[in-house]
Amino acid sequence: MKATVQLALTPSADQRSIEILASVRQAFAEKGFDGASMQDLARAAGISVGSFYRYFPSKAAIVEALIAYDLAEMERDFAEIMGNPHPMEALRAKLRQIIPEHQCNQDGQLWAEITAAALRKPEIGAAACRMEDEIVGYMAAVFAAETGLSMPETLQRFASHATFIVMLVKSSACISREAANLDHLNSLIFRSIDQTLDDVARVAKKD
Repeated sequence: MKATVQLALTPSADQRSIEILASVRQAFAEKGFDGASMQDLARAAGISVGSFYRYFPSKAAIVEALIAYDLAEMERDFAEIMGNPHPMEALRAKLRQIIPEHQCNQDGQLWAEITAAALRKPEIGAAACRMEDEIVGYMAAVFAAETGLSMPETLQRFASHATFIVMLVKSSACISREAANLDHLNSLIFRSIDQTLDDVARVAKKD
């Protein structure tokens, strides 16, 4: 499944959309998804409300664009992982890299807002589910490369493992970077991820 939102039609407009999304992320993080009005978002982006609506006609469209942008980044990450001679180890390394990055960038606050909005707004919930399904599919491709199983069999046996790792990454992003026990918490998260990936890797050794 591919992202359904095209951010723009021209390179210059695409770059402007990305800049607007960066401003929107900050506004959502500061005021909350429901607390930030379209006027607030336009002001944060430094453009008129009318111009803002031409880029993003609704908050649902903004969420779709945020998801499309994040998925494009993840697609590049997983392409790099799959190009590694040892995809599973590359996945472990990438997860250890992105969790502290999410905490530093305070991404968890934004996604917590979107998750809460998804419970109330079906169109946002559908977009969030598509994102998670896409990530699970990418992870399953790594598992299939590790185990030699077909993708259907990999998904049947290990979709829950991939979903669990996604949950750990999302929840870890919500931990404050100022937390006194951050290093210990991250150590526990990494251990849980490693144990989950080890469960998958053991299949390759048995079969």
